Order: sequence, then C-alpha cells, then structure tokens
Amino acid sequence: MKTIHYEDIEARHFDSEAAKALSGRVLIGKADGADHFCMRLFEFSPGGFSPKHTHPWEHEIFFHAGQGEVYAQGKWTSVKSGCAVFVPPGVEHQIRNTGQERLVMICMVPPAAPEL
Repeated sequence: MKTIHYEDIEARHFDSEAAKALSGRVLIGKADGADHFCMRLFEFSPGGFSPKHTHPWEHEIFFHAGQGEVYAQGKWTSVKSGCAVFVPPGVEHQIRNTGQERLVMICMVPPAAPEL
C-alpha cells in the first residue's frame, strides 16, 4: 500500500508553445507496483493549457479544483471542480484553465501510456 500527499511528489513542469503553465505528478504508477493504471495529477496555472493531442488509449479525468475547458470532438466544453470527463481513444483533446485559480485534475491512463 502507498499513502502520500501529492505535494510530497516532485512535479514536472511544462512551459512551451504546446503546453503552458502546467505541472504534473505521477501519484501512483509502475514504481509502486501498479500494473493496470497510472494515476496522475495535473495543475494548470491561470492561462495554462495542455498540448492538443491524440493517442490510442482512453482517459478518465476528474477535476478537483478550479474551472476550465476541455476540447474534444471539435468543440470546447466547460468544466469545474467536481466534473468527470471520459475521453475515448483516438479523440483529439486539450485542457485549459479559464479561471483565476489553479485548475487541478486527476487523470487515469493504462500502462501502455507514458506516465508523464
């Protein structure tokens, strides 16, 4: 079993044209013996966004704090704290923070996906 506060896990920071004002942490992954899923936490500063991308695996996403938008299937959909989103395999998607506070989300991916 593993119990840890997410702030005790070192964050990887992204700040480029593709992904801005974004940090990610692997909460539970292969190093913990998790063979079927990887749990990741992402924090978007105001104005931050992930890259627009596709991949062959699904995403399960839970928004813990803040407000933002998710791009999928050609349109933006508003999300806020408490929202859950399912992104099917092969769907182009992106997430952006549209609020004044941090947008915090947890994302589950299968073992074929890169952990970060």
